[in-house]
Amino acid sequence: MPPRPFQPPAAFNFIATLIAFGAAIGLAWMAWNYYEYSAWTRDGRVRVYTVQVAPEVSGTVVSLPITSTQYVHKGDVLFQIDPRTYENKLKQATGQLAQAQAQATYLEAEARRRSQLSDLAVSAEQRQNAIGIAQSASDTVVVADGALDQAKLDLERTIVRSPVNGWISDLILQQGGFATAGQPAVTLVNADSFWVVGYFEETQMPRIRLGDSARLVLMAYPDRPARGHVAGFGHGINVSDAAPGVQGLPSVNPVFTWVRLAQRIPIRVELDDVPCPIVLSAGMTATVTIEHGSEAQADVHRQSGARRGSDAAQACDQPGQN
Repeated sequence: MPPRPFQPPAAFNFIATLIAFGAAIGLAWMAWNYYEYSAWTRDGRVRVYTVQVAPEVSGTVVSLPITSTQYVHKGDVLFQIDPRTYENKLKQATGQLAQAQAQATYLEAEARRRSQLSDLAVSAEQRQNAIGIAQSASDTVVVADGALDQAKLDLERTIVRSPVNGWISDLILQQGGFATAGQPAVTLVNADSFWVVGYFEETQMPRIRLGDSARLVLMAYPDRPARGHVAGFGHGINVSDAAPGVQGLPSVNPVFTWVRLAQRIPIRVELDDVPCPIVLSAGMTATVTIEHGSEAQADVHRQSGARRGSDAAQACDQPGQN
């Protein structure tokens, strides 16, 4: 007779069901706490400052050694404006200064000569007039000297240099075009200014402190988390209900009292270490997780080999640009 298969007692099935049910409730509770209260968000964005470079003098562009998306260092030449007009103005200012100095020298000598004459040869009024004319001539020298300095400065400004390390963005200026003073001609992406903004729900704010460590996972590099630290909090967001309506009265949207959506507050995260092969670009999406305590992050922040600043935004195989 074959042996009968093992049959667990009825209490075993009941206990196993209770354990599975309890585990499910525990996991659901842990998931609720994680998603509702943990300091993390998928709504993170890589941000960067841009610099709009505008010439301070007007003229035709005679040299444009840059191309779009090119990396430039601080102090590199971006473009040059035709200097001939400003060279001529410098010559004119030089001549006007020499003329003013000669005139002032003559009038000062004339004033001294008149001051030494007797009252029979020249009146007191004539002496005073000579002194005033000589002083006016000295003031003219000051004005001419300032005009000369300005002419030199304008000539120097015909060469426009990069104020930051960064990349040329959407270059429209062309050699032979006319650059107008005060009008942006070149836009630079500041390579040393990348940071990440995480938009956290207001319910998570009590768990975030300045200096807390942050783990950053970019959507393009899910297996290469970057490191950073909390550097600041956004202290204001737009309130739609505060906008006045057509009649100047507040336009308040109706809400359901049993449904309250948490607002999102921007948190600034400074980058401390961006591992290879990450190449940053403004607008990239990131998941930001706050890890309490700044001690571990401080060690990363102090590491001399940490990849940050302009290094973090360049490919790892381009050391020559760093």
